[in-house]
Amino acid sequence: MRTVGVIGAGQMGSGISQAIAQSGIKVLLSDVEISLAEKARIGIEKALVRLVSRDKITPAEADAALGRIIPVADYAPMAEADLIIEAATEREEIKRKIFEAAGKVLAADAILASNTSSIPITRMATSSPDPGRFIGLHFFNPVPVMGLIEVIPGLATSPATVARTRAFAESLGKQVVLAEDEPGFVVNRILLPMINEAVFVLGQGTANIADIDKGCRLGLNHPMGPLELADFVGLDTCLDIVRVLYNTTGDSKYRPAPLLMKYVEAGWLGRKSGRGFYDYSGDVPVPTR
Repeated sequence: MRTVGVIGAGQMGSGISQAIAQSGIKVLLSDVEISLAEKARIGIEKALVRLVSRDKITPAEADAALGRIIPVADYAPMAEADLIIEAATEREEIKRKIFEAAGKVLAADAILASNTSSIPITRMATSSPDPGRFIGLHFFNPVPVMGLIEVIPGLATSPATVARTRAFAESLGKQVVLAEDEPGFVVNRILLPMINEAVFVLGQGTANIADIDKGCRLGLNHPMGPLELADFVGLDTCLDIVRVLYNTTGDSKYRPAPLLMKYVEAGWLGRKSGRGFYDYSGDVPVPTR
């Protein structure tokens, strides 16, 4: 692929754009305002500078990658894209509006993909101009570091779309997991219930934050405890995914933990808000309970 459009310039959209640009592909990056896309490009520049300082890439490679990222004010320039990736917040109504708008400029042989981490692909494909060219392409955060991408075909996704999408993902140097179109797919279907259960354990007073995370790090050999990981992902994002699992399946085992809902209502969203299960106001994160 020569050109990829990325819609959404937040944490995920920025990471996706950086990974694609570093692989040698031109990126058209957009958000609700071009200033947000321009701000994301500045953040990507800083990330590339850090890579140079660690001798991970050369200054020339950093300059070339940054030069491939072009903020755009609307979707019109994406008519040249071979692939358009939606990387907006995990809210289906927002994503559908994006698919409808992007679909108006989607080239006749281009693919429209969603970076959703949980919402069924077949259902969202009805908002695309051609469900045969619609697919799930789930990156993991932080995108430039994480080596996995989930590829999720919908019921109507064509085999050619699957093959092209998989080849694209592998061209970024990522490993691919092919998942059926079930809520949460593979990784989040397993991960989010664990995070949600950790919040239940905390809320019920079985153990405190530090001990829950220590138990999972040492007892399960995980690099990060579930509550620390929830803060990293964003508690609002975790709650959105758990709600998708619960509402889509109707299975009570996915019922959101009341304490998780309470933290989100309080605006304690994790690292991005400065407070979640840990307080990030100091040099070292401190458990809040």
